[in-house]
Amino acid sequence: MTGAATAASRPAQLRFFNTLTRVVEEFQPVVPGQVTMYTCGPTVWNYAHIGNFRTFLFEDLLRRWLRARGLRVYQIMNLTDVDDRIIREAGAHGVSIRQLTDPFAAAFHEDRRWLRIEDAEAYPRATECIPSMVELVQGLLASGAAYRGEDGSVYFAIDRFPAYGQLSQLDRRELKTGASGRVSSDEYDKENARDFVLWKAVKPEDEAVGAAWDAPFGRGRPGWHLECSAMALSLLAAQGLGAVLDIHAGGVDLIFPHHEDEIAQSCAYTGEATFARYWLHGEFLNVRGTKMSKRFGNITTPRDLREDGVDPGALRLLMFQAHYRQQVDLTDEGLQAAREGSRRLGEFSLRMSQTAAGTADWDGWARQLQDRVHGALDGDLNAPQAIAAVFEAAREGNRRLDAGTAASGRALEAWRWTMGIFDLLPAAMDLQVVAERSPAPALSGTAAEPPTEPPAELAHAEEWARSWARVRLAAKGRRDFQEADRIRDLLARAGWEVRDNKDGSMEVRRA
Repeated sequence: MTGAATAASRPAQLRFFNTLTRVVEEFQPVVPGQVTMYTCGPTVWNYAHIGNFRTFLFEDLLRRWLRARGLRVYQIMNLTDVDDRIIREAGAHGVSIRQLTDPFAAAFHEDRRWLRIEDAEAYPRATECIPSMVELVQGLLASGAAYRGEDGSVYFAIDRFPAYGQLSQLDRRELKTGASGRVSSDEYDKENARDFVLWKAVKPEDEAVGAAWDAPFGRGRPGWHLECSAMALSLLAAQGLGAVLDIHAGGVDLIFPHHEDEIAQSCAYTGEATFARYWLHGEFLNVRGTKMSKRFGNITTPRDLREDGVDPGALRLLMFQAHYRQQVDLTDEGLQAAREGSRRLGEFSLRMSQTAAGTADWDGWARQLQDRVHGALDGDLNAPQAIAAVFEAAREGNRRLDAGTAASGRALEAWRWTMGIFDLLPAAMDLQVVAERSPAPALSGTAAEPPTEPPAELAHAEEWARSWARVRLAAKGRRDFQEADRIRDLLARAGWEVRDNKDGSMEVRRA
């Protein structure tokens, strides 16, 4: 029985803190065995910063744990590629919104893959889902939940939705509503709830950058809040997964107004009592004690850290050593400690993988590791508690190996299962462990190594290149430099470049 199967076979006691109810609740998906999850993605007007990725990493751990529990996950992560900031930036640079956002969308995926964040099932872009947004606005106008303002824009009337404020727990007696309380910008001040814009009447600056579309209620563009509801509902419908999400996740800064407005417009449109049954929100990442912001000049991106030689395994470890509902501080000292911790785990992994098949004496070690990780992550994704169990297991495992007791197959399986959830190993060690334990999976051809020619599809071609990079790293590890050079040339002919870093890791990118 595999580690994942062992976890999935245990009694369902998965619990999360639900922002909607402010209590830790047992998680029960609408459809047994199937989880639908929407996670708010980046606004691609610039590079996503590491604070954004703190949220995306928490969501990655959530996704991995749901899957380890045997649940099928259908995750949607949107890319906002039209809003006020994007239009301003595109206008300032004299380009279309597509020309502005395409490079940043590609950079987001590059950074995401570097941080080993698993692929979602869908990455809809707002500009590619305009028909769904128009349909949603039409439905809200027909029901009376929305109205057209004097400026030609369409607004949601919050006084016609009695449940408004349920997520952020605003006092409805203090809400400003009506024509004097409308807001047409994509963002507004916390706790200043007013009728929010669904569809913005076209302006010359919108037309100038290609941010305008025809609609029965007037040419214009969607408001920020509308986009997520429309993309989520249309994709759920296309998959036959209903109109209610199991989980909606994001950063705490999105609770109001963004997620509050999503609930209002979605429920008013579908007639459902809720838009998502469980709302999970991650806390901020600070830089040396200060919230990351342009005002403080402390914006840090994954590519900044990458250029500074920070390892993705170390960064993942740093993030998971704090609970997702607690703030975490990014410091040089914290990064160095996480790098050392990741290195120790990598060395233990190598020792485990190099031992011959041992006895069943290790089976209790394996069982305890999985039980402790399972119990911690089932309890509102308590990663710090699980990480503590991982390091304790590594210390005990090293003592056993020092004593000459080889790890059993069950122990190796439990360790691989754990690393598959957290993905904490240093880049060089991680590639070497993968290469030594099992050859890179081939997309076609033999199982021993990838095919010589890359697949036509870009996503598969990138995995093909990474697979060859793993084989090359293994060749360098056994000092077969002729084979390593052959693989480098093979990749180069296919348009891929391999760079060797000082820390022993490698980067694979398009040449």
